[in-house]
Amino acid sequence: MTDIRIRDYENSDAENLNRTAIAAFGQFRDHYQDWPAMLAGLSKTSALSATGEVIIAELQHAFAGAVAYFGPDRPKAPFFDQRWPIIRMLIVDPAFRGKGIGHALSNECIARAKRDGSPLIALHTSPIMTVALPMYLRMGFVKAYDAPPIFGVAYAVYTKAL
Repeated sequence: MTDIRIRDYENSDAENLNRTAIAAFGQFRDHYQDWPAMLAGLSKTSALSATGEVIIAELQHAFAGAVAYFGPDRPKAPFFDQRWPIIRMLIVDPAFRGKGIGHALSNECIARAKRDGSPLIALHTSPIMTVALPMYLRMGFVKAYDAPPIFGVAYAVYTKAL
């Protein structure tokens, strides 16, 4: 097992977080009908820290990935039940993929949902996410319903009972 360090976001992480979000989604650029608009949103991923808990993963003292956790009753997209805790923007630096970072970050969100006393946790993802979606399914997430597409890419909401 690799030595993944999980910690809370600090303001000094903003540049690494935004850069990693862009790098992580780069492989999907041809799927989104308006990549420049998607890119503009990705470049502001650090803004999630204003309303959610951003969690950082480090491997060998390097910034390796991140995820945002939004607890029950925190503001979230209208297609989610507002009482549900959710996982948002799980990203892993392409240089650190395949080392369990996405799984570790997801498990941290699950732990926080349990901390918050929630009976389930939700997320939304897309079939184009050919690594993340199978990982979530292996972790026990099940498709709940379709979500609105993002720049032409199909998404669905998945939930996991805790």
